[in-house]
Amino acid sequence: MGFPEMRLSRMRGNEVFRGMVRENKVELSDLVQPIFVHHGENIKNEIKSMPGQFQYSVENACAYIQELYDLGLRAVLLFGIPKVKDEQGSDSWDDQGGIIQQALRAMKQACPGMMLITDVCFCEYTSHGHCGVMVDRGGEMVLDHDATLEKLALQAVSHAMAGADMVAPSGMIDGGIAAIRQALDMEDFNHIPIMAYSAKYASSFYGPFRDAADGAPKYGDRRTHQMDCANRAEAIREVELDVVEGADIVMVKPGLAYMDVINDVKATFGLPTAVYNVSGEYAMVKAAGAQGWIDAEAVTMEILLGFKRAGADIILTYHAEEVARDFGIK
Repeated sequence: MGFPEMRLSRMRGNEVFRGMVRENKVELSDLVQPIFVHHGENIKNEIKSMPGQFQYSVENACAYIQELYDLGLRAVLLFGIPKVKDEQGSDSWDDQGGIIQQALRAMKQACPGMMLITDVCFCEYTSHGHCGVMVDRGGEMVLDHDATLEKLALQAVSHAMAGADMVAPSGMIDGGIAAIRQALDMEDFNHIPIMAYSAKYASSFYGPFRDAADGAPKYGDRRTHQMDCANRAEAIREVELDVVEGADIVMVKPGLAYMDVINDVKATFGLPTAVYNVSGEYAMVKAAGAQGWIDAEAVTMEILLGFKRAGADIILTYHAEEVARDFGIK
């Protein structure tokens, strides 16, 4: 049957019809708001390359997550900016003085209903800005994956002890998920899920984040352990390894240029699939919207719907607060 008997436009005639047949919807329960927690007190520093995003001291971060909770959001992802960085990133596993550990304990008291997810990596904590232990190999400083595993385990367990509800290893370290799972289980944290940055690309979209987290590499880059932007099949191999090692949720990062990968991962594994709508993607929408070149609100929703259509179940996005506050999603 074709035209004129079949007219698909009949279901587009008004908003009620369009809503009835809409295949994908964005819900607040899909969204995770990243937050940057900075050492010190009374801090709320706007991140210039990410308008509307801030670095917060612990007490201000606690107030902020309560605002998010009141808006209907239920999950945040925490990044720490420590007072002191060193070669090992030791603040990341400091049970008492670590910036994330302090934030977790305070947030659990301030807003116990909020799910607290922690970034498990080292780029924010190391003096060199790389994601683990660096070694000299033939005159070139490179990431030592095996030497980094012990430190990843220390960090994940320390976060769990402080109150993390979920850990999210972001470094793309070979064997990292298995090391973290084993360490958590040995310390009776077998109930803590792992959201793995399973297909994380060495992308140019991360620039503003490195300003926000003060985590830019002091030398070299991360192409030795993050994926080549040209590769698609490799993503399935990376995700499969993380699934075998114990990942509960798998992630594709970035989002906009990798819709095909999101779809591949969801179709292949059928596991809860996350996408990170990263800082550069956010900054582009904000910049174009400020110039009046696009309707930033409409574009934001179109992007988020695109992630859902591609297969994402969870969207980590800096737009989460504004979506909850201004865009009327319930």
